[in-house]
Amino acid sequence: MNIESRIANLRALIEQNNYFYHVLDEPKCSDAEFDQLMRELRELETQNPEYMTANSPTQRVGGAPLDAFTEVRHLLPMLSLDNAFTEQDVLDFDRRVHERLGSDGPLEFSAEPKLDGLAISVRFEKGILVRAATRGDGTTGEDVTANVRSILSLPLRLQNNPPDVLEARGEVYMPIAGFERMNAQAAERGDKIFVNPRNAAAGSLRQLDPRVAATRPLDLFFYAVGVVEGMNQPRRHTELLAQLRHWGLRTCPEIRVVAGVQGCLDYFKLMSSRRTSLLYQIDGVVYKVDDLLAQRDLGFVSRAPRWAIAHKFPADEVMTVLREVEFQVGRTGALTPVARLVPVFVGGVTVSNATLHNMDEVARKGIQIGDTVVVRRAGDVIPEIARVLLDRRPTTTQVIKLPLRCPVCDSLVARDPESVIARCTGEYRCSAQRKERLQHFASRRALNIVGVGEKLVDQLVSSGLVHDPADFFSLTRETVASIDRVGLKSADNIINAIQICKDTTFARLLFALGIRDVGETTAAALAEEFGSFDFLMNANLERVQTVSDVGPVVAGHVVDYFSNNDNKLLVGRLLSAGIKWPIKSAANVIEQHLIGLIFVITGTLDSLSRDAAEDALRALGGRISGTVSKKTSYLIAGAEAGSKLRKAEELGIPILNEASLLQIINSKKIC
Repeated sequence: MNIESRIANLRALIEQNNYFYHVLDEPKCSDAEFDQLMRELRELETQNPEYMTANSPTQRVGGAPLDAFTEVRHLLPMLSLDNAFTEQDVLDFDRRVHERLGSDGPLEFSAEPKLDGLAISVRFEKGILVRAATRGDGTTGEDVTANVRSILSLPLRLQNNPPDVLEARGEVYMPIAGFERMNAQAAERGDKIFVNPRNAAAGSLRQLDPRVAATRPLDLFFYAVGVVEGMNQPRRHTELLAQLRHWGLRTCPEIRVVAGVQGCLDYFKLMSSRRTSLLYQIDGVVYKVDDLLAQRDLGFVSRAPRWAIAHKFPADEVMTVLREVEFQVGRTGALTPVARLVPVFVGGVTVSNATLHNMDEVARKGIQIGDTVVVRRAGDVIPEIARVLLDRRPTTTQVIKLPLRCPVCDSLVARDPESVIARCTGEYRCSAQRKERLQHFASRRALNIVGVGEKLVDQLVSSGLVHDPADFFSLTRETVASIDRVGLKSADNIINAIQICKDTTFARLLFALGIRDVGETTAAALAEEFGSFDFLMNANLERVQTVSDVGPVVAGHVVDYFSNNDNKLLVGRLLSAGIKWPIKSAANVIEQHLIGLIFVITGTLDSLSRDAAEDALRALGGRISGTVSKKTSYLIAGAEAGSKLRKAEELGIPILNEASLLQIINSKKIC
């Protein structure tokens, strides 16, 4: 056997042994035998560098320290999960799933532990690891490829005929034993110790020097996929996980298929009892509808799937004393009472502040300044005061009172009789609201003005340079450079970012305006329906309510916003500054003959994707719904249509096939 063949053979043996050891938990050789294979491979590669490859098992750690992580945009967003904290929350989730699917019988769910780590996406091309990125904000993460390569259980090359492209998603975590060992060694050296395994995993994965990350005991499990090319889609989520294991990727061995909501709750109880015996930290369990076609039919809401939910373990609770209460002013003027506490360690962190939500919540719990209270924290949830210990109440406590005037700008505080929230009426006159609104306007999901964050906004407002979003576009290189610690190069970058953000979308601009209760999904729906301010600003309440998923309350906020002359002037100044987006032609607006019709699509379409079909129907004025109801105008049924087809037949909803859909799109009429 020649040297090149021996090197290839050694790499294959090492990869195979890693697969049996890390994925199947069935070692095929001793540690000594494995080490001998690695030593021989290193020696041969050192002596014959012409045969060295980046994906060799010996090349897990390499490269100089980075100055900063580069951004990676996820081709498919990495969504978060809605949370359930009680059994009733899980029952409600199951009810919603059944209602949307039109199903009466019990469903099968994939149940798995919710690892307390850091979400990661790893991309393989032709079976070779090419990139790893953190979740970030769900749309854009950080490139941590060099650090992820150092995780021994992650294959650098997949096995068993993987697809051309595979984006596997999972959780990087630190095993409890490794965490404790690492902290003990750090304590001996007098170095900083980590508070909990999750923080340790996150800190390790974001080390700029991959050689440091390689010394940390990181591991990972995979639980989903993103973009995949060259693979036959399985029918069930658990079949997909089995396929990941077949290719060499670790999945959690505690994953089970359970029947119905009771099966979910039984699994939760099982994992609650086994939680302390696991080798890694978990903070709950996750339930996913196992049928992938049902998942597709259920779809998503905002940034979370409708087909999955995280059932969190009960929160950690400790006692402390409420020292005082301050009122914070948010972007929409909402006053939130915040408890200042005697610092206490709970849920893995030191807590000195807790939200009191609103004055109705304060009254309901009977909280007073000076009380001994129970503070609760679960996972990443903001700490809150669970209850007051009345038997410990001293005689010196003080009643918490809502201020009559804003603590920031001294404007009057108004309370909506139909809401529990009190608001400062100062709007942009209030510096707290102004800063929050400006930060929101410049944020990544809104206008995305790169380099304009909390600190710079604070300086711009304090110096009087920016009062509202339109003022961003009046800034010059010289005025920005005059700000403390902002040099000419940074000023150039900021001015350039402001110019770039002028080319945007109507949906982003609507979201950036910060209209009350108008999030990204609602902004997108309004943008799709109206296309420009000319139509939206003149729409009455009834017209706005016709937009998909916009109810009377949100519609009222939209109409109120554009009824305000100051807001109209702001929009005019933004447009005069050069903000623009693709506008539908007049012809397209006239041809929107599907206005008022609601479509539901189910099953598999051969000639176009689900997204393309929905976009085409929206372009003609149609509305898309994920649920069949009496309001549905037409059901479009592709191959393997399931429960939605049955429900449409029961309700007498007209059913169209794919050919009819194409005729609607191409001939611009219902066939």
